Amino acid sequence: MKTWIVDTGPIVALLSPSEQQHRWAVEQVRFAPTSMITCDAVISEACFLLKRDGQEAGQVFALIESGFLRSAFDLNADYRSVRALLRRYADTPMSFADACLVRMTESNSHCLVWTLDHDFRIYRQHGRQTIPLISPF
Repeated sequence: MKTWIVDTGPIVALLSPSEQQHRWAVEQVRFAPTSMITCDAVISEACFLLKRDGQEAGQVFALIESGFLRSAFDLNADYRSVRALLRRYADTPMSFADACLVRMTESNSHCLVWTLDHDFRIYRQHGRQTIPLISPF
């Protein structure tokens, strides 16, 4: 089974019934592996957006505690690559979280990115390769 790398959008959509893609996110969980990976930047964004939506940010930590979601990115090891991605996609503009996720795809050869972000159709891993996505578009 392929590793799922999770972006902010699906986490927020999964945990917030008022989100437009809530039903889609819940449906995707049926096909998901028992554990998915992400980065700390995505967790930070998800907590912020849930709180802004009136939801409890603690829901994200419940996913972590259950083992469903795991932070698996070491910025200290990959900061040069992340900085290079931010420079390359400066006109998009690429967020720090997105750069970390793209770098994660480069380190995990058998992965899919679960996202609601259309920019992942633009981003490339290893400079030229499209990134396999799980998305509603």
